[in-house]
Amino acid sequence: MLANFLGKSKPINFIILLSLFICLFLGTSFSLFYTDSIAFTSLLKTVGFIGLYLIVFFFYNFTVYKNNLTLDNSYAFAIFTALLSYLLPVITSFKTLVIVLLYTLWLRKIYSLKSPNKILPKLFDSGFWLGFLFILEPFSAVFTTLIYAAIFLHQKPIINYLIAPILGFSTPLVIYATYCVWFDQFFLFTNLFYFESIPNFVFYSGHNFYWISVCIAILSVISIFLKSPKTFSINDSFKKSWILLLINITIAVFFALLIPTKNGTEFLFVLFPAAVIIANGLETVTNNFIKNLFFILLIISAIAVPFLL
Repeated sequence: MLANFLGKSKPINFIILLSLFICLFLGTSFSLFYTDSIAFTSLLKTVGFIGLYLIVFFFYNFTVYKNNLTLDNSYAFAIFTALLSYLLPVITSFKTLVIVLLYTLWLRKIYSLKSPNKILPKLFDSGFWLGFLFILEPFSAVFTTLIYAAIFLHQKPIINYLIAPILGFSTPLVIYATYCVWFDQFFLFTNLFYFESIPNFVFYSGHNFYWISVCIAILSVISIFLKSPKTFSINDSFKKSWILLLINITIAVFFALLIPTKNGTEFLFVLFPAAVIIANGLETVTNNFIKNLFFILLIISAIAVPFLL
């Protein structure tokens, strides 16, 4: 039943999924924002969070379907919505959600490089958004690799294409450096380039996120093995997008391991490629019983996990 319902990318699917997510967000936000009483500032913060979430969902959905990263279904959107709901208790600041939004805007430019239209503006924009992301989270510099992977996969690596992301990346940094100099706080700019020592790589040990990470890792690996043989046997544009997704999730996991303080928010960078990869693996399953069981468990976990963390 659920497999058939989500088997098409109809507007009603997104409305229902978004409604479920907003209900979950409101349920968790009462314990996060309304500690004593309902204040106007808390209400305003809640509305702001919902607005940012809706923008993130819009650009996620746009990126997936505009670039044909899945078939014509709502699997990826449903999985992404559920995975994001797991992290609701740790997304307690606008900065975190703005980082997710910038990351989504950046990925939109990366995956759109499969189209031959306006390559230079796309590459400049990809560097531009990554520059802002770097200012908010310096470890995101590792994602530069994905820009050049996309160039080599989808386009010819000519000098203009290789330089455009660097110029885009430099633009917000120059603006930020100027701002810091103007207010005599240049140390804020230089601190972006001072990275802490690499932490140990114990990933969420003894924490509930450990089990979430393990489950998503297992599902992603299974999906890769299910989808890759058929994908690599056909030389089409999706093959290149699939390789890019695999690179994306590898860099995202490496990024999550690099972050010195692990509280779950860094896991947000893994959600985009993981949801798309799992959706592609699910598309290869022909047994509707397995699909229905998967989505039932997904919905139950999406409702339960935010209140258990």
